[in-house]
Amino acid sequence: MTEPAQKPALPDRLSTDPRSPHHVAAAFEHDIGIRLNGKERFDVEEYCVSEGWVKVPSGKTKDRRGQPLLITLKGKVEAFYR
Repeated sequence: MTEPAQKPALPDRLSTDPRSPHHVAAAFEHDIGIRLNGKERFDVEEYCVSEGWVKVPSGKTKDRRGQPLLITLKGKVEAFYR
């Protein structure tokens, strides 16, 4: 039998944008879930557990580079593997 791959510890701050210094590719090999104030969010682009915020897209609005415009929501953040 093969052993399942060991999941790396989730960092305190993580971003889905590969250009960000907070992007950790090894963490995205597994499905990640984020809870903000006890409710699971599926649209999180970046989070920080220690500072208590997540960044989510603001509708269909784009910035001048064509990236989604992000808004910051604050509260209790929990990151976990699904």
